[in-house]
Amino acid sequence: MSAFAGYPRSDGRKGIRNVLVVAYLVEYAHHVAREITLRFRDRDVHLIGFPGCYPNDYAQRMMRALCTHPNVGGALLLSLGCESFNARLLREEIAATGRPVKTITIQQVGGTRAAIDEGEAFVAEHLPALEAAERLPMEASELVIGTICGGSDGTSGITGNPAAGRAFDKLIAEGAACIFEETGELIGCEHIMAARAATPALAAELEASVAKAARYYATLGYGSFAAGNATGGLTTIEEKSMGAYAKSGASPIVGLLKPGDLPPTGGLYLLDVVPDGEVRFGFPNINDNAEIAELMACGAHINLFVTGRGSVVGSAISPVIKICANPETYRRMADDMDVDAGRILEGHAELDEVGAEIRDLVLAVAGGAKTRSEDLGHQEFILTYKSFEPIGPACLPAAE
Repeated sequence: MSAFAGYPRSDGRKGIRNVLVVAYLVEYAHHVAREITLRFRDRDVHLIGFPGCYPNDYAQRMMRALCTHPNVGGALLLSLGCESFNARLLREEIAATGRPVKTITIQQVGGTRAAIDEGEAFVAEHLPALEAAERLPMEASELVIGTICGGSDGTSGITGNPAAGRAFDKLIAEGAACIFEETGELIGCEHIMAARAATPALAAELEASVAKAARYYATLGYGSFAAGNATGGLTTIEEKSMGAYAKSGASPIVGLLKPGDLPPTGGLYLLDVVPDGEVRFGFPNINDNAEIAELMACGAHINLFVTGRGSVVGSAISPVIKICANPETYRRMADDMDVDAGRILEGHAELDEVGAEIRDLVLAVAGGAKTRSEDLGHQEFILTYKSFEPIGPACLPAAE
């Protein structure tokens, strides 16, 4: 059994970080929010936000989930004053959790300089208490871990993704909830996933989610396959899908989530990130950080990021563990990578060995060790427009 210390939250979850988020509620407040975080750039003050002027239920749900994420201890909201985002509702939802929260409306306080001064004062007042907050024992069974892959190449499905899958199997055996996505990169794998579903009803939901993704991408006329994937040796979306699927491991699939849904039990979940209904908002996720934001909204404390071509991203709120699948990429970008899975390809390690290394690193990061992207200060974040219908009871494990 693994044990470390976490920050207790009013809803019973625990966090492995105690971040104060500075959140802009429209792009016009982005600069002010960023200026506030820069003064505290070496401390746990992270920048997130939604750029749109127009109302969107998905964005409201995502911002609520992120501002009340277990790794978040407080929130400062930056509003211009005339956007449609419901700032009052978000502030009330955050306050109801017991977290310190304040809204600064730039048009009301007198503009940029006054808003920055007021925001810096709020952060300076509350940050010491967050840094000194008491922690309580926490188990691996209380963790939620996400996984994505990006910058994939011909090595990703051979080394990095299956190694992440072995780590998932080990963490699930310890009671953790693990989430993989994205359905647009699982086209062709739906029947294999359905065979792993905990119930026939869930199997049907899994197949339907991939069918929806196939229809969505067909309408857009462009699948989840980048030029860089081809340069890296991948030939088809089916080949990329099989590689991406490998990071789910071999555990039974117990549920299907949509962005903002929290896994109610441990086990393996698929995250459906493709919007419901007609194609209205463009590509489901325009880059890897949009996917990370959705995994965070599902409560992911840590995200495993498998890359073959190389990626430098991290994220706000949740640490990112980067697993490099390609040994040549690792040697070239070692400063950005946490795990060298490419040594499997060169015969220097076995999949199980690297899987165990990733599992151990997850627990070390949960205990406070910093990932490479945290050390380098990466806090990429992006949130766009989407629309989802609620999941049905067939998508979740039955209540005990």
